[in-house]
Amino acid sequence: MPRAHKLLRRSPALGLALAVLAGPAHGDWPQWRGPNRDGRAADFQAPKTWPKELTQKWKVTVGDGVATPALVGDKLFAFTREGGAEVARCLEAATGKEVWIEKYDAAFKGGADSGFPGPRASPAVAQGKVVTLGVNGTLSALDAATGKKVWRVETKGIPRFHTSSSPVVADGLVVAQFGGESGGGVAAYELASGKEQWQWTNEGTAYASPVLMTVGDTKTVVAETSASIIGLDLKTGQLLWKTAFAVTGRGYNSSTPVVEGNTVIFSGANRGTRAFTVEKKGDTFEAKETWANKDQSVLYNTPVVRGKSLFGLTASDALFCVSAETGKTAWTEPLTGGRGYGNIVDAGAVLLALPPNGQLTVFEPSDKEYKKVANYKVGTSATYAYPIATGNRIYVKDKDSITLWTVE
Repeated sequence: MPRAHKLLRRSPALGLALAVLAGPAHGDWPQWRGPNRDGRAADFQAPKTWPKELTQKWKVTVGDGVATPALVGDKLFAFTREGGAEVARCLEAATGKEVWIEKYDAAFKGGADSGFPGPRASPAVAQGKVVTLGVNGTLSALDAATGKKVWRVETKGIPRFHTSSSPVVADGLVVAQFGGESGGGVAAYELASGKEQWQWTNEGTAYASPVLMTVGDTKTVVAETSASIIGLDLKTGQLLWKTAFAVTGRGYNSSTPVVEGNTVIFSGANRGTRAFTVEKKGDTFEAKETWANKDQSVLYNTPVVRGKSLFGLTASDALFCVSAETGKTAWTEPLTGGRGYGNIVDAGAVLLALPPNGQLTVFEPSDKEYKKVANYKVGTSATYAYPIATGNRIYVKDKDSITLWTVE
């Protein structure tokens, strides 16, 4: 046996560390909305004929929360609440067996969101670390192999329904939104140390998550604030461009912006769905609207782009398909059990839609008509997290458990 293989067999922690340091594999889901934060599952193997039922391989109670777990290699990382603590866990992806656990005290004083005491922000795994952001704005980095705390930062302020924005890791920085609607912003911290590198605080924060975009040779953080969609320089935090997107009536800025090339697509309750392109001219940046669809509005769902089409779930519980090039509606279809919530995953040959009622709907990525392929009950309690699809596996987080289903 080669020396490296002997070392890995003797030290599982070393094997995990090397796997995480090597970066995400083809089928990983290492952060909010997947490898590229675009809702695409890279290697799901859809069968030619879908079975009558999915096969349950294991189910493990991990605690309360709606954060989507992160999958890297053969390990699954969950972030939840148990009693008065927020808890990070590493599980074996194949068996559900616990590898390590780390927790810290985190009081929860709920108001209208009292039924959701657990974390909403999904963990991000990169460069051997697991980054979490708790409901009170506690930002942590843990060693992915052992669970040992590397650093922990207490950000200031929370929105009225608590922190829900998932952090993103890029170029050795952790970028996170913090604070509340009337005061907060976006900040970047060194992944290695937790030291703050920059902060932008011109507007309050909201419930969407930051994403990355490259315009010309400039890496940009695209974030949805309480009143705008903004682009910040990843290195410095400098504001590069901004377009107004204020909340009207009852609603929230909670749908993560969708980045496709140099196009940004965003939506909000009662405000339709819009798209604009960002161009760099010399040292300046310009955001120009390319289309607007006033009829299809999302609230807690982030749409996914597949080919030339955008698929999403409206605030009134209807699946929709609109042209990603023109914004024209192709079709809509009612989908019960969402109440404006739900997640859609591009799984290659099919799309997967999972609203809170735990019914996984499989449908074709057609821009001509809605065509359902299959439907499965995958959650015994509310399912607000993304389903993670890889190979023939589908991981589902419901209120307090994670279940591995397989397509056989």
